[in-house]
Amino acid sequence: MPVIGVRIDDDLKKKMDKYKYINWSEIIRTEIKKIVEKLESRNLAEAPLLNEKLRRKSKVDTTEIIRNWGDSRYGESRS
Repeated sequence: MPVIGVRIDDDLKKKMDKYKYINWSEIIRTEIKKIVEKLESRNLAEAPLLNEKLRRKSKVDTTEIIRNWGDSRYGESRS
């Protein structure tokens, strides 16, 4: 398991030392995990919204482009 370091000021360390029964490492791990999960879920939720926003901004009808590409590739006309 990788190890990371966290710097805190002396005052906070003294306050933490009063509560030796608390597993500070576990608290930090849990909070980091929550933040990462929140960021990942936000990114997943934002992806469809961004896609829709970009689609609406587009002034080009991509359906027509795809049809024209297919027609030129296969030498067909679909009218």
